[in-house]
Amino acid sequence: MEKFNHHFRALFQQLGLPAGDEEIAAFILQYSPIEKSIRLPDADFWSASQAQFLREQLSVDADWAEAIDQLDVALR
Repeated sequence: MEKFNHHFRALFQQLGLPAGDEEIAAFILQYSPIEKSIRLPDADFWSASQAQFLREQLSVDADWAEAIDQLDVALR
């Protein structure tokens, strides 16, 4: 099983999601693939607050942006 780095795990915690390797892998399996035309924050499985967090972090290229980009790639 793929091991997720600490920063990626921390993103899941920040989003209020289970953050163990198995839970992250299950999340990715459950929600992928996302259509290429849909921006990650616009995916229908996020709560309003999770989507807002993702949008804000990406818009200001915050420290979370790299982990969000990794999640985006994993879900495609």
